[in-house]
Amino acid sequence: MDNKIIGTMLIAVCLVLGFLIFTFNNALNAQAEASCNCVEMQESGVCPMENQTPWQTYLGIILISGIAALGIYLIFFEKSQKEIAKILEKQKHIQLKEEKFDILLMGLNDDEKKVLKAVKEQDGITQQTLRLRTDIHKSKLSIVLDGLEKKGLITRKEKGKTKQVFIKIGL
Repeated sequence: MDNKIIGTMLIAVCLVLGFLIFTFNNALNAQAEASCNCVEMQESGVCPMENQTPWQTYLGIILISGIAALGIYLIFFEKSQKEIAKILEKQKHIQLKEEKFDILLMGLNDDEKKVLKAVKEQDGITQQTLRLRTDIHKSKLSIVLDGLEKKGLITRKEKGKTKQVFIKIGL
């Protein structure tokens, strides 16, 4: 059930309970006033029931306030379970991608790992920038890129005098 609906129901219950406590307290006070017309009152001049609010009334008000606060919290602040599930699913998907990428890297040599990590960080990186980022010589980088392209991990596209490198796999 949606948290906003539950919060609204809690507030409605609090309003009903508040009304019941208010009417009960008024009836109790009216009964106390009626009993103050007794012989004790006339003899001593002080009614023992006058201005007494029973502790049950205070306890009821405290409980109603707590339930109303919970209802307000559920309406305005609590995320629904669907939103939490979406966030968890997204995090799981990201983690799964990272695990797949780490498994893929296990089958590569150090230079291939460096290159693939750099391309993953900046898809569409130029070979010149890739060379600077990985600190691999131009000719060796070309050989590493050829090997990764043959393995089906990257693709290269012409961009002027250089080439852009893209990840081909779905990571």
